[in-house]
Order: sequence, then structure tokens, then C-alpha cells
Amino acid sequence: MDNGASSYRRFRDNGDERGLDAIIMEYKDGLMLYLTRIVGNIQTAEELTEDAFVLLGTKKPKFKGKSSFKTWLYAIGRNLALDRMRKEKRHPQISVDELPDLMSEEDAVETAYLQKERQITVHRAMRKLKPEHQQVLELIYFENMSSREAAEIMKKSVRSIESMLYRAKKALRSQLETEGYDDEDL
Repeated sequence: MDNGASSYRRFRDNGDERGLDAIIMEYKDGLMLYLTRIVGNIQTAEELTEDAFVLLGTKKPKFKGKSSFKTWLYAIGRNLALDRMRKEKRHPQISVDELPDLMSEEDAVETAYLQKERQITVHRAMRKLKPEHQQVLELIYFENMSSREAAEIMKKSVRSIESMLYRAKKALRSQLETEGYDDEDL
């Protein structure tokens, strides 16, 4: 895909519904995972993801092209999440036990099992980090964004993001060691 910008332009300027459909198909899963990290609840993240796409479909905000389309969309989602949390006056967290089982019966291969176990371990450890550390790790490592894109979304400087990323990785490593894992396990 073209990073979403031309699909959005087709939808916004020409009313081409397929442009919006393409954007939803391309970005919904990643945006929902990112928002889950922020709000700590998958159902709330699903609602916020829908709200972000409804906003694109109804209000049709102008994409100015100052960042990538993905960065712009994630910033919209983040702003919706922060607004929701302000209204609720609390920061709900979902426990790891409430998460859907990440392992499917079809993943009988030992390597796939071990990879999932590592992911679960990292996600559990990440849940114990500061929210901003969780966000920076999520954006850079799970969403494959650059420090600049993460800085735009989190409204911080690139230097601040890089420093925060260093501290987040150090805190994650420490948390994993506290739980009995070493670098060889992960």
C-alpha cells in the first residue's frame, strides 16, 4: 500500500469508499494493539479504534503530510484514548489472566510455542513498566516506527524518546531478570 495517504485522499476528496476500507484493513489491528497498551483494556481499545475510523469517515480531518499517514492516524487514536481516560478519571488495566489465550491448538510446532511463550513473558514484564515506557517500546519495537514518528505521537522530542527508550529497555531487562529470565531465555 502507499502508506494510506493516497487512499485517504481518494476517500476524502472523491468519496471513494474503497479508500477508507483499504485504510481500515491496513491499520486497524496495529492501531488496536497500540491503543490497548495505552488504555489497558482490549474492549476499550476496540471502541477507540472504531472511533478513530468513524472520525476519519465523518469529519474527514485534513492530512497535511507533515508525517507519515500511520503516525498521523496513531496520533488521532492516542488523542482519543487520552480524552477517554480523562473523562473516566481512571486508568483501567487488564490483567494478563483476562487476555485471550495467545496459543492456538494449531501451533503444535515447538518453535512456535517457544516464540509465543517469549512474547507472553515480554508482555507481562512490559505491563509492570511505566505507561510511557510501555508506549515507547510498543511504538518502536512492535509497530516498527522510527524515533521521530514515536516522538510525534507521544509529543516529545526525538532526543527525549531515545533517552526514554534506553531507560525502558533497561527497566524491561531488569524486570525480566527479577522474574528469573536471562538474556539466553529471551
